[in-house]
Amino acid sequence: MRRYYLVMDFFDYSGYVACGKYIRSILCQECSPYAAHLYDAEDANTPMRKLPGLCGEYCTDFWHRCRSTLSLLTEDDETVEIEADRDKFCALLELKDRDYCYPNVLTNAELNTDLGAVRADPEGCLQLCLQEVANLLRNPVAMVHANDGTHRFFIAEQLGYVWAYLPNGSRIDKPFLNLTNAVLTSPWAGDERGFLCVAFHPRYKSTGKAYVYYSVSVKREERIRISEFTLSVNDMNVLDPASERILLEVVEPASNHNGGQLLFGYDGYLYIFIGDGGKAGDPFGEFGNAQNKSSLLGKVLRVDVDDNSSGPPYRIPPDNPFVKDPRARPEVYAYGVRNMWRCSVDRGDRLTRTGRGRLLCGDVGQNKFEEVDIITKGGNYGWRAKEGFSCYDKKLCSNSSLDDILPIFAYPHKLGKSVTGGYIYRGCEMPNLNGLYIFGDFMSGRLMSLKEDPSTGEWHYNEICMGKDQTCNFPKTINTYYKYIISFAEDEAGFVNRRKTTTAAPTATPIPTYTNTTFINRFVVTSSYPTVATTIRWTPTTADRHGTTTARLHAVPTPPIYSPTKTPTTQRPRVTYQLTTRKPEKSYQPTTRPAPKQHQTTSRYHSLATTEHLTKGRPTMPRPSFREVTTMRPPKTQKPNVLNVPKMSDKRLKGHAEEVDGSDGQNQVNKKGRGSKQTKVRHRKLKNGAVRLVSDGEKLPDRGRVEIHVKGEWGTVCDDLFDSKAGAVVCRQLGYPFVLRVARRAEMGEGSNLNILLDDVKCKGTEKTLLECKRAKIGEHNCSHKEDVGVVCGHDEFEEE
Repeated sequence: MRRYYLVMDFFDYSGYVACGKYIRSILCQECSPYAAHLYDAEDANTPMRKLPGLCGEYCTDFWHRCRSTLSLLTEDDETVEIEADRDKFCALLELKDRDYCYPNVLTNAELNTDLGAVRADPEGCLQLCLQEVANLLRNPVAMVHANDGTHRFFIAEQLGYVWAYLPNGSRIDKPFLNLTNAVLTSPWAGDERGFLCVAFHPRYKSTGKAYVYYSVSVKREERIRISEFTLSVNDMNVLDPASERILLEVVEPASNHNGGQLLFGYDGYLYIFIGDGGKAGDPFGEFGNAQNKSSLLGKVLRVDVDDNSSGPPYRIPPDNPFVKDPRARPEVYAYGVRNMWRCSVDRGDRLTRTGRGRLLCGDVGQNKFEEVDIITKGGNYGWRAKEGFSCYDKKLCSNSSLDDILPIFAYPHKLGKSVTGGYIYRGCEMPNLNGLYIFGDFMSGRLMSLKEDPSTGEWHYNEICMGKDQTCNFPKTINTYYKYIISFAEDEAGFVNRRKTTTAAPTATPIPTYTNTTFINRFVVTSSYPTVATTIRWTPTTADRHGTTTARLHAVPTPPIYSPTKTPTTQRPRVTYQLTTRKPEKSYQPTTRPAPKQHQTTSRYHSLATTEHLTKGRPTMPRPSFREVTTMRPPKTQKPNVLNVPKMSDKRLKGHAEEVDGSDGQNQVNKKGRGSKQTKVRHRKLKNGAVRLVSDGEKLPDRGRVEIHVKGEWGTVCDDLFDSKAGAVVCRQLGYPFVLRVARRAEMGEGSNLNILLDDVKCKGTEKTLLECKRAKIGEHNCSHKEDVGVVCGHDEFEEE
């Protein structure tokens, strides 16, 4: 989308309406599952296209409406010469294969049948391939990213090392963190103690804080320790070992069932997953540690580590479920777990956000069943009363007050004896895995998947196998791996990897040995569409934990669009055809996304170029063109709707008009010349807390994305706690007495070219600016631009929108 906004920066509003959908559709084909065809990437005898191949009719329509955009899309000034010649224009863009050109390829029933389904072998096993991306590791137990935009990944070894890897796969020589002198572990292959997890603060880029989970011995007493470290001021690839601050220590009555998961939820809180204390059957106390809410063992904890520089190392979130229960520890978020090994947060569907924020965990069983759970606030997951769906302690199981939450899936020990929780794949480069929960089993080495049926809420199981025959016949791909899966992981883009180890530990919940090598592999997944083979990175590693391996999936198209190397494909022969002549006045109806949806209001444009601005219940104000807005602030890729702009003619939006065959009655595109001189405007110095409303679609002065000015910088506001009282503060600043509506989840557009300056804003409604409201610190946030807030203001409390 960044490139899209850069291109659209050359247009005023009328140009945006006329050409925005074409430009967006064309640019987005780079991530299409058909990109290899559209860019002609399979045939080594032909050069790869700079733009996707278009169908003839679509190209003609594009030429009639937006011919002047070609030089912007290719960044090649020489293409200006062919913009006026339709034959040369479409000779460059047209793909003369009616089945594979855009947009026909989207509606071809034969090609799209079962698209998105992973190819299965005759036994129904989903086929994947691997590609090694890291090696020479000793018992790696976790792989994480910092979500700081650097695309580095970090691998933790059970011994106490954390290594930083650059995006190109090279490892920094100096450890990111070295706790080998403090970590409690042993040479025994089945030792579950050691360095077990690392997690980065969701605002690591600004806080520089990371959190670790490891075993220690204090005066011969074994403990779990959760600590906070801060980034070194001298090296961005090293944590300061002297900065350790202990958040929490829990005494372990036995050396096994140590848990070992840390992660941050979308609520910004730190979740800590602790085992039941060890031995077999949770024999501690009358009901065991897991059912005892006054113990931290056998629990999921949730704590607040924000703004902890002074005072206690963590605070209790006010909505924790047992805050008011005097018999429970306030840190407890959920209980009744045995030994959860590897949990993840669902990013949610990219379009609908369905599932966003769910916590999924694998919980290692006793001697019959392994299970996968979705963690909910206050939930009791049954252990030791139940193991999977069956009773383990019959007396506790029959207790009517148990009220436990059943797993979404459980499997018997004939399939595996130690579950390793995984991830729901939400990456954009592998649509055939979207929504698939991929996990495994440490002891059996079995890879498995679950898929939710949205209509029933049930999860359906499919096994995952290595591809056979020609399935993995791509460069650098393999179809074998060592048996023991320790963990899974996810990178910044949402691709999943997996970690494995080479030897099993001699226990029911084994952990890899120190001498084993861990691998990070890449899966290649075959789609039902022959040439849409894509890859997923996976991290096999040896780890010290209850039958688990860490892995991480990364999706990359194969063959790569941007690689000069051509990859053979099993594509069926192409069919060429002669383009039939169509009457130019009959416009082709493309299968593309419409322009960004605009909020429905009683004020609308009926003719973008000539109609008067109609408003109801508010003063009439002409809408600014993109060109005029840029004179109000430094140029940005996304043009806002700024209040109090100079008046202009409402008969035609301003801009440098380029004549586009006016005789045929088609739209004219107002494209600003590159480097065009901007009108000088006197800038008024803005105070901290000043706000403006910015709209990416229809320009109306009373509505838009909220942007705030702080210390010389404009930024956006997240919608986590933003309500009508906060909206009233904004509207009142802009001269409107009423807030009609608060728009959430970037309904008014994403300010992706700005920083997020405010989050967790909670106002009383009487403040002068948002800075006076209760909020997070400036620049600290736990959200993305997909949660930018907007408002609709008005002069009448009951004014229609």
